[in-house]
Amino acid sequence: MSAFKASATAAAVAALVATGVGAPAVADATPNWGINGTFETSSNGEWAKVNDRYEKQPSTRSTWTISTVCTTPVDCAGTVNSDQGWTAPIYTKSGVWYVKRAWPEWRWCADGQPIEGLQTYLLYPVGADGRVDVKSNEYAGEDVTTGPSGSCGRNQWPHIRMPFFMRKI
Repeated sequence: MSAFKASATAAAVAALVATGVGAPAVADATPNWGINGTFETSSNGEWAKVNDRYEKQPSTRSTWTISTVCTTPVDCAGTVNSDQGWTAPIYTKSGVWYVKRAWPEWRWCADGQPIEGLQTYLLYPVGADGRVDVKSNEYAGEDVTTGPSGSCGRNQWPHIRMPFFMRKI
């Protein structure tokens, strides 16, 4: 190719780029990567594990109002308000959402002393087939509550884990 043809081609490409012809359209709206809205939740005590041993626990149902803001698909944070009277932060890490809250008077020792638990919900979006589906309004995961080691005179962390499910309403 001659220097003249190469120069003319370069000039034509530069003109097209400058006028926007042939450039891909830029989306005006920022995608919503967060979880926002009202959700019904359920922790299934029928399949609970207490210190890694299956032991039936009370199941719980509640309604959450969630508000999050995301700067990227993997950097989101916000707040969960439960109809059970508590509020906790929510954030995402490696595609999994976390809600962590302190639960005062979670359990009671034989001597009447209360112990506090740290309740952590881990959830991720799932499709009808149970696989991860980032576009879904249904979430599955775990409800895990752990107390301090040494509570109630036992050198063991009281630990309860049960299946968790959340659906947008």
